[in-house]
Amino acid sequence: MQSRMLPKYYLSQEIFDREQAKIFRKVWLFAGLSSLVSENNAFITRKIAGIPVVIQNFKGELKAFENVCLHRSAPLQQGFCGRRALVCPYHAWSYDENGSIKHIPDCDALYRFSDAEKQSLKLREFGLKQVGTLLFINLSDDPMPLEAQFSPKFIELLTDSSNQYDTEVMVTTWHAKFNWKLVYENLRDLNHVRYIHPKSLGQALKFQKHESDIFVDEAADPLADLSPQGLRTEMRRFSHAGAEDAEYAQSRQYAWMSMVEPWQGVHGYYNWLAYPNLHIASGTGGYSFSIENHIPVSPGETDVEIYYFTAKKKQAYATSHQVLLTHMHYSKKVVGEDIAILEAVQSTLHHHASIPRQGAYETQNRLVERWYTTLMETDHEI
Repeated sequence: MQSRMLPKYYLSQEIFDREQAKIFRKVWLFAGLSSLVSENNAFITRKIAGIPVVIQNFKGELKAFENVCLHRSAPLQQGFCGRRALVCPYHAWSYDENGSIKHIPDCDALYRFSDAEKQSLKLREFGLKQVGTLLFINLSDDPMPLEAQFSPKFIELLTDSSNQYDTEVMVTTWHAKFNWKLVYENLRDLNHVRYIHPKSLGQALKFQKHESDIFVDEAADPLADLSPQGLRTEMRRFSHAGAEDAEYAQSRQYAWMSMVEPWQGVHGYYNWLAYPNLHIASGTGGYSFSIENHIPVSPGETDVEIYYFTAKKKQAYATSHQVLLTHMHYSKKVVGEDIAILEAVQSTLHHHASIPRQGAYETQNRLVERWYTTLMETDHEI
């Protein structure tokens, strides 16, 4: 079977801009962990679909605004995270929990704004949802319900597992040179593990892959319902959560595991894949987790942002930082192997490149391709 994904979908700036407008500025996107903004005036900053965003704690209430002062367009907050009031560092304009002007120094003497003008000034606010300890943001002026993007079962598993995350977190970012879609095609292709990760992930477990002939046939047909509701319903199928069908070659226990309360405590490999750009994994049966957030930067660039943490500690222990550092080094090996092959794939692409051939086991990728190409090549919206 021939892929629907033409080279332009990985190379074209026009397509990239269309993705940002039709997908990333319409859907709910991972924005961070609530544990990073648990105190008054704590904040995290992000750049989502090209838009700078700040999530700020106002006496226990979390709000998301465009991270741009209304005066001279300076960023209100700087750095990945921190704790300070929502005050512009340029000219000290301050804002309240509604995004309205709280105070402008020397307003009467310097700016001469009327009360009506000041009341009309308000930061652009974005939809913000908390799922367990995960924060999701939506940049649309009319956000779709979260349940339109993720199934109730997916939300339940995401909530239940994330409530068991520990608050000690280690974060790193890789600046990779590949199109964001390649990493999700790779994550849905478990067949690659034994070839790309033979001395890392492939040594620990062997994934089983089963495809239904029903879905193989369905993936070859065009989408029947092109209404916004129909396209959202189809998109819900691309996110899944739960234990992967995998056979472990070994089941090792480490001393630090006795210091945490695991989410499941059953040795296995758990995956949460939230379309379009979030991947959460636990290869330790819920004793530890990693979050991968893949942020499109350009047609050929993706920032791979990774969070590492264990399940909740029973009590503080001296080596917890070293445990996270060890996780980071192992993940660096596995993720680095993926990044290397995906950058190699991206490097071979050109506008006259041949179109890939796919096998029956790649049904999930074919379903996503069908939805994606329909969205890119028509005027239909989600």
